[in-house]
Amino acid sequence: MSTRIPFLKGHGTENDFVIIPDPENALALPRETVAALCDRRAGIGGDGLLHVVRSAAHPEAAHLAAEAEWFMDYRNGDGSIAEMCGNGVRVFARYLQHAGHVTEGDLAVATRGGVKTVHIDKAGDVTVGMGRARLPEGDVTVSVGEHSWPARNVNMGNPHAVAFVDDLAHAGDLYSPPPFSPAAAYPDGVNVEFVVDRGPRHVAMRVHERGSGETRSCGTGACAVAVATARRDGTDPAITGTPVTYTVDVPGGTLVITERSDGQIEMTGPAVIVAEGAIDGDWLENAVR
Repeated sequence: MSTRIPFLKGHGTENDFVIIPDPENALALPRETVAALCDRRAGIGGDGLLHVVRSAAHPEAAHLAAEAEWFMDYRNGDGSIAEMCGNGVRVFARYLQHAGHVTEGDLAVATRGGVKTVHIDKAGDVTVGMGRARLPEGDVTVSVGEHSWPARNVNMGNPHAVAFVDDLAHAGDLYSPPPFSPAAAYPDGVNVEFVVDRGPRHVAMRVHERGSGETRSCGTGACAVAVATARRDGTDPAITGTPVTYTVDVPGGTLVITERSDGQIEMTGPAVIVAEGAIDGDWLENAVR
């Protein structure tokens, strides 16, 4: 009988993930394995993979074990490693609740982008403390076909370029990464958000996620969009002294982003576990040959 590896499938505003529980970090998950699991035709399918590990058991997170018991070892759909995933953190927390590791209320989750505070409320939504945004200096431009736009460089633990456009269709198909300049602004690639206004403190976006292509949602991207929009609108809480909240529509639903006067950002939205099962070890071994 072949080895069988437990997995779950979940999503946050249709940003979907393969979830691999591995508390003691016993599984080898090289890039090729992750890509095979995230393949939508030949694998389970997902925008990314959530490797659930106790912080103390993972060399990248052991130093955070005193602050957070669990580490979200996040991978993009192509198997590459990413610093953070906002929707992923919410789904990660929902898995911990589903598995009985935590209950409603507050918890901490370690990520490569630092320790994130999470609140699971009784209504079912999950709120994540996303930390502060960094706004690197310098002009950035993104392009699609013959169109180019200035973009705001926002770092949410991972890099984003936020461009305001007249029509979301101008983003094109987003199969390939939109070109950007200067190249030095994002030496490891970038998530690119295209944004339109929907109403007062209400915007909509499409996103090309680095390593995954266009996704139905991006939590860090929605935060970056809210931060960029607040600066554009003159509602920067650091200047006004008043928290600001933006509703951000994504193709898979809606996220609510609040930036406080101390710069701390909170993201609220749904997180759903939809299935669980077992991966056939023989299939996985053959899939990555």
